[in-house]
Amino acid sequence: MSRLDGLRVVLTGSAGGIGSRIAMRLNDAGANVVGIDRGFSVTCSESVESDLSCPDALAELATTLAGRRVDILCNVAGLQYFGPLEAQGPARIALGYAVNLVAPTILASAVLPQMIARGSGQIVNIGSVMGAVPYPYFTTYSSAKAGLKAFSQALRREVRGRGITITHVAPRAVRTGFNTAAVERFMELSGMAADAPDLVADRIVAAIEQRANDVSIGLPERIFSQLNAALPGLIDRGLTKPVATARTLFPEH
Repeated sequence: MSRLDGLRVVLTGSAGGIGSRIAMRLNDAGANVVGIDRGFSVTCSESVESDLSCPDALAELATTLAGRRVDILCNVAGLQYFGPLEAQGPARIALGYAVNLVAPTILASAVLPQMIARGSGQIVNIGSVMGAVPYPYFTTYSSAKAGLKAFSQALRREVRGRGITITHVAPRAVRTGFNTAAVERFMELSGMAADAPDLVADRIVAAIEQRANDVSIGLPERIFSQLNAALPGLIDRGLTKPVATARTLFPEH
């Protein structure tokens, strides 16, 4: 019997390419999956439609989750912008931070009191290797994911000894509809590695089942993360070619 059998898992981004696959695997493991997304989540046993970028909707969702048993909160929902920072605009900048960082933090704070009271629970945050190796032209996405990684580490230290696991998973690029045509072209020109969504979903569910702390997908990316922390100038030089490639895609900037 799986450790997840009978547990209630709240999964944001449950209608997406990665979220829907995670939901199917959690269902197969016996979990009761409550999907959160802007549309209906067909792979979940229960679907809740909510816009995580809307403060009022997020506050309402947080109140709802605080009043229900949540054994595992899995923050998968995310938004990505690829392009020059000055072309993004205030509204899209705010939207990215709201979904990628603010919403996971608020939802975690909503379910944490009941987990502390029970002495058990798990909060799973899906970040990105770009949070450890901030990537040019993904500036707001990288910085939001860096914030999510820091949030996960800080919260883990805060709840240490209380029976609560804080899991942070950092995938590299994934081949899903999440990628725009420009992102696909950039990956092709730069030779950026990208994983199949099924592989990523498998790794995330394994991290949940194993109650892992930090999981980074991709050996080269783990090495780059360590080098960026110790020798950022080396990574600066290593990104010279990808930066030049990205600039060819946005010549007007």
